[in-house]
Amino acid sequence: MLSRIPRRLGALSGALLVLGAWPGSAAAQSPVPLVPLTPGMVITSSVNIQPGRYELTAPAGPADSMGFGSPRGGLIRIIGHNITVDFKGAELIGSPAGTTPDRFTGIAIEIEGGHDITIRNARIHGYKIAIMAHDTRRLTIADNDLSYNWKPRLYSERSHESLVDWLYFHHDEHDEWRRYGAAIYLDRVSGGAIRGNTAIQGMNGLLIARSGDLQIWNNNFSYLSGVGIGLYRSNRNRIMHNRVDYCVRGFSFGYYNRGQDSAALLMFEQSSDNVVAYNSMTHGGDGLFLWAGQSTMDTGAGGSNDNMFYGNDFSHAVTNGMEATFSRNKFVANRVDESWHGLWGGYSWDSEILGNRFARNQVGIAIEHGQKIRIAGNVFDHDTLAIRLWGDSIQPSDWGYPRHRDTRSRDYKVTDNFFLGNRVGLAADATPKVEVQLNRFAAVDTLTRLSGDTSDWKFRSNAVSRDPVPLAIFASLPPEAARYAPTPMPDGMDPMIPEGGRRGRATILVDEWGPYDWKAPRTWPVSAADSGPVRLRVVGPPGRWVLLEQIGVANVSATSGTIPGMFDVTPEPGAPLSAVALQYLGGPVTAPDGRVTPAGAPYRFGWWRFEPAAHWDVRFVTWDSTSDPRRDSTAFAGRLAGTAVVHQTPARLDYFWYRPTIAGVPAEHFAVSATQTVELPAGHYHLRAISDDGIRVWIDGRLAIDHWTPHESKVDTTPISAGRHDIRVAYYQVDGWTELRVEIVPDEAPLGVGVYGGGRTDGRTD
Repeated sequence: MLSRIPRRLGALSGALLVLGAWPGSAAAQSPVPLVPLTPGMVITSSVNIQPGRYELTAPAGPADSMGFGSPRGGLIRIIGHNITVDFKGAELIGSPAGTTPDRFTGIAIEIEGGHDITIRNARIHGYKIAIMAHDTRRLTIADNDLSYNWKPRLYSERSHESLVDWLYFHHDEHDEWRRYGAAIYLDRVSGGAIRGNTAIQGMNGLLIARSGDLQIWNNNFSYLSGVGIGLYRSNRNRIMHNRVDYCVRGFSFGYYNRGQDSAALLMFEQSSDNVVAYNSMTHGGDGLFLWAGQSTMDTGAGGSNDNMFYGNDFSHAVTNGMEATFSRNKFVANRVDESWHGLWGGYSWDSEILGNRFARNQVGIAIEHGQKIRIAGNVFDHDTLAIRLWGDSIQPSDWGYPRHRDTRSRDYKVTDNFFLGNRVGLAADATPKVEVQLNRFAAVDTLTRLSGDTSDWKFRSNAVSRDPVPLAIFASLPPEAARYAPTPMPDGMDPMIPEGGRRGRATILVDEWGPYDWKAPRTWPVSAADSGPVRLRVVGPPGRWVLLEQIGVANVSATSGTIPGMFDVTPEPGAPLSAVALQYLGGPVTAPDGRVTPAGAPYRFGWWRFEPAAHWDVRFVTWDSTSDPRRDSTAFAGRLAGTAVVHQTPARLDYFWYRPTIAGVPAEHFAVSATQTVELPAGHYHLRAISDDGIRVWIDGRLAIDHWTPHESKVDTTPISAGRHDIRVAYYQVDGWTELRVEIVPDEAPLGVGVYGGGRTDGRTD
């Protein structure tokens, strides 16, 4: 072992080597030493870390690109067995103040193999991955604060999303997940405990690959822009008593709810025999997102099977409270309120859905191509449609699954459920062999809506009342469901949102850095209006605000107020930049970057918008095989200069659709020519282009962005200086989604109201 270590340290100046003391040796009985942290430190025996603040930048590695690889070389490395490292509250700070979180790099602590290793009481911020362990047995990570680590900038806006922000967790065979960073990343870890840790305001909390027999409890992985807890090929884990709320992106209340594959709990690719109980997993993209895996999709075999989901709150999901597909599982005594689907169970089989409460969802339970599923003892409280079951005659041709398995929708037992105030109780299409018995329907507009093959349906002993019935008559958990209850952890916390606490999808506010955590005052536009007065909500901890200064503003409807509150800002006509700076006085504030302002001390925040007063001249044209931009640039240039099918002069160059929203524009094989002359005031700027399929941008005749090969939605940027500029854009679309956005963005927020510097132009501030 010792011959290996110096080679790894050769390039690291000031590296500290703590030589191992193996069990049974005299040295193993010595007092645990107190040591400082140094870059390149290798720990091979138990130590206490000298408390303090350590500003230690970790070198970038393969994990720091949006590609993937096998990153190694943590800033602090732990190698060996029977090691406890107590950080005693020491802080590791990986990036200078003001660094945007998408620029954080490196791995703070890496555990390389070994067994019986404990890390506790660390405070780690500003890294791509805070703690990574691989090939380790009996690992304990306890009572650490791993907040404010890496997360990407988001590009979805208030009025529409951007496809750039969609996540793709479907593969991790070659460590692809590491490109997304994490507070804790475990690979091939067997046995141990992850408990009492906090990770907020990053992208991912805990990611687990090829690991098992872990106890994960009493953690807080909330206000993340990706995944709270993620499992890949990971089995026999117990996930209990955790608070995993507001793990979300791709949502704008009243405009769109997409989720973009964010989730409180992600379980992928043959993750089986796990117990998930007594967790609060609310306000996520999904509450639970479970998928059998690509191997199942290709072969029809396996699945993420025999997991138990008991007593969790999966409410207020942007998309699905629980999504579990191509697998066999139990869902017992969970709560799902106000989601799109309470449970989406496509292609599920031999599953049980017992004693759950579904309330005010668009659909309580939706299952396509399910088989042998029991739905019993559940409450459907004012879900628009309580249960929907169906099968399709045509299934995707690129799926191997239906070629290897019988995927007909059939064989359900719907028994002893309570339907209250639904528009439709049970809808089914092409689903034979269903037993519907001992259910109670109260104030349900339409009991059943059946179509297609619904042969061999049996209705027995169902009770129907046209009048509402108090929910309390069905409030107790069915005895059968109660018997499934996992034994709580002896010191398990109650993570649930207290009665009367903040909840509901209206409380999900997502800006360019992810979900807002309500710990700092901020403004939030009530609408996406591009002209006239801008109505702003002031949200955050209770207190008072006063107006400090303003630029480019004709009128502010109030110069002081309370939180929560509201006021209007009227930008000056033609002003490229409008901004107001406010001062908050009240309770303690924790800013989105983790800075703490004590109670009674002033905290600066505000609102700003940058919109250069220049319209675009936009021409839409069509092209065909004789002028294909991918093959014949000369012919395409001629077509681009030819007759337009649509001509517009919008204030913003911003188009996003799957099917065209502009009359006269075809769904595919069209192109855009756009020009603008803009005058930028003193300052520093960059031009940002988001495109799918191909784009070129010229600034003053110079080709500044050239991304002409067809691609999915991508972001390109280039600096642009103050002054007058002529901008020209050429864009083409082949087929599928259309996304074209070109905008100029200041490098720094005005009046000191930005958290990280930089910003966006839609009126939302950090």
